[in-house]
Amino acid sequence: MSEALSTESTGPLKVKITGMDCGGCAMTIEDSIRKLEGVSSASVSFTTETMEVEGNIAMDSIEARLKELGYKINSDKPQTYAELPDHRGAAGFARFLWEQPPLRMAVCVAIAVILGIITLSGMDPIRGVEPLDAVFAAAVIISGAPVFLKGFRALIFANRITIDLLMAIATVGALGIGEYGEAVTVILLFMLGEALEAYSAERARDSLRSLMALQPQEATVLQAHSDNHSDHKHSESCSDNDHEHKPSVAHTHNHDDHSHTAQHAHGHNHEQGENCSGHDHQSHDQGDHDHTVVMPVDQVQIGDRVLVRPGQRIPVDGVVIKGLSSVDQAPVTGESVPVVKDIDDTVMAGTVNGEAALEIRSTKVAAEGTIARIAKLVEQAQAQRSPAERFIDRFARWYTPTVVALATLVVLIPVYGFGQPLMTEGETTGWLYRGLAMLIIACPCALVISIPVTVVSGLTRLANLGVLVKGGAQLDRMADISAIAFDKTGTLTYGKPRVTNIRSLQCSHDAANDDNCSNCDNVVAIAAAVERSSEHPVAHAIVEAAHNRSGVGHLAVAQAVQAHPGKGVSGELSGDKKITVGTGDLFNTEMEGWADIAPHAEAARDKGETVMYVSENNKVIGYIGVHDEIREITPEALSQLSQMNIRKVMLTGDHLKAANRVADSINDIDEVHAQLMPEDKLSAIEKIHTDHGAVAMVGDGINDAPALARADIGIAMGGGGTAQAMETADVVLMQDDLQDVSLALRVARKSRTIVKQNIVLSLVLKVLFLSLAIPGIATLWMAVLADVGGTLIVTLNGMRLLREK
Repeated sequence: MSEALSTESTGPLKVKITGMDCGGCAMTIEDSIRKLEGVSSASVSFTTETMEVEGNIAMDSIEARLKELGYKINSDKPQTYAELPDHRGAAGFARFLWEQPPLRMAVCVAIAVILGIITLSGMDPIRGVEPLDAVFAAAVIISGAPVFLKGFRALIFANRITIDLLMAIATVGALGIGEYGEAVTVILLFMLGEALEAYSAERARDSLRSLMALQPQEATVLQAHSDNHSDHKHSESCSDNDHEHKPSVAHTHNHDDHSHTAQHAHGHNHEQGENCSGHDHQSHDQGDHDHTVVMPVDQVQIGDRVLVRPGQRIPVDGVVIKGLSSVDQAPVTGESVPVVKDIDDTVMAGTVNGEAALEIRSTKVAAEGTIARIAKLVEQAQAQRSPAERFIDRFARWYTPTVVALATLVVLIPVYGFGQPLMTEGETTGWLYRGLAMLIIACPCALVISIPVTVVSGLTRLANLGVLVKGGAQLDRMADISAIAFDKTGTLTYGKPRVTNIRSLQCSHDAANDDNCSNCDNVVAIAAAVERSSEHPVAHAIVEAAHNRSGVGHLAVAQAVQAHPGKGVSGELSGDKKITVGTGDLFNTEMEGWADIAPHAEAARDKGETVMYVSENNKVIGYIGVHDEIREITPEALSQLSQMNIRKVMLTGDHLKAANRVADSINDIDEVHAQLMPEDKLSAIEKIHTDHGAVAMVGDGINDAPALARADIGIAMGGGGTAQAMETADVVLMQDDLQDVSLALRVARKSRTIVKQNIVLSLVLKVLFLSLAIPGIATLWMAVLADVGGTLIVTLNGMRLLREK
């Protein structure tokens, strides 16, 4: 164990656990760990095999308790996805069974039982014992020992009557009444059911591992040589040179079109022999040239230059600094069409480079990149429980003891109250047998697994399609959404406005935005000097327009810049000019110049432009009109929501006329709320919730943070996984595709439907077989077959979401 595992912990402590094969195991561990002194809370996820403990307790104490329960902490180094076995299909299930020691033993026992039935049937008793019964009894003891131990350990250390204990009682009881064949059938079928439950969780874990596999394990980093190589050769005698280097780093010297790679391993001598002889290397045109170093991706630092060859996965998040190529982003965002990446474009780890080499500069270390953040979110989402899961967990905690008590009464009342037979007599089934069958039938295996397998399947399916949902609770809440509020800029529109109109108060020309107007040049230059300090999309548009006008020249830099959220920005030029750029809300209508420029600005707003006024020393000198185009997919996306009876509302800080122009163009907006400050958007969300019920908010995750947080579900346009969007929202759309909103709602509704189906199926099967067990019609093997069958049905039903298109 590492040193960290034996220290006292005063904060949340997260560990991986091995040995869990059902949802009941997680509840047993939770209850037992909570009983340890110093533990304030404990949460265990069967799906992700993780436990989080809060309190002041030594890791040694936690590990000791897990060992008492029959589990252990997994401190092994995580395997890469390529190192993990494939668990898909029937062959994958068989491989999974063989990988688990208890299940492997059960398979061997099952084979021995079949052989015993074939060879020992009809043999005479030996010393009064049927040979086949002896084989059955031995099979029960050998294969059932792990189940019996888990059941009794849970009772002792967690004070819980678990499914394992129920099976132990039923199996031992069957042996006690001489039903050896049924006893071995019960234990083997039960272990098969446990295997199905564990297998469904393993497949969910595989989906998370496959996501992590998108992160390449190595990166080719470009490093500069300070020496000047010219027409040098590696001769055959280079094999005499011994080199020792750091582990797992490969150096490649690039000279024109020829490269030579030397792979070095720690602790080994590297010899350059015939492979390095006769290679003639020409120098680069520049004095200093690059060589490549292949290193583990977690060693790549921010600012490193990384070479990505055609067909390779991009190893880290970064910015293109050389090259032009298309990049397939489907593995990360689900986007079906490759995106062309040019210099200064951002790229994400895990995406696949296309036809040409790219040189990128790393902007994040691997542990903080897109893939790592997505994987962390998916794992957290899988570990969280939906309200239905929490209810079933609470239900199972009292349900199982209640079943034991009822089964006991089913045996005692008829026997001692009405003189019915305890043991089976001829054609009359004994009440002890019926009580044992009742214990098996009432096992909540199918009920416990029915919800998590469905929720995890829904979360995983959406993640594969580029929609990240932060947990089962959020997935469940999405099914209730009846109204969705959309931010306009960057959501319904592209969020990349461009300047379409510049007007100075001194303009003498008739047409606005005359490129040859020096007065217009002055307006945009002054505005850009102040807006240079802003990150708002409109600010970027104004600065870009200033750069593109030939009459502007070098832009000044404003001082004492102050932002006015939702309104604009102000600053000082040359120490004596106070400049203000913003919407009409930032200006006094009595200000000099306002009355002269207002009619022109009003005409621009009528055309759907967003108008930004510009003033100098409290005098309006002109305005800048900005237009943002509607996303091509917006009308279709909103139409899909209309078909789902979702009310659609647009929220914007823009002027009402510009907002209405956008709404009219889309032609599928039910409400428009304009000229909203961030706090006004919050109030609008509360009103929509009051009027229409559960509401979702779709925004960019930055300016809309308060509204996203207040909405029942906050949905962020992820932009390829921006950190702000992932932190703020409940749902992140990795593709920035509004059609994914309706996709998420459909999966959420389908998930809830399947959860209800699974609960009903589980309960109906139990009621049906209980009605057969009490009259003595159902046998023990029929009871366990019903339990296993129910588990299989709900598992396959829940995993349907993974397969649906």
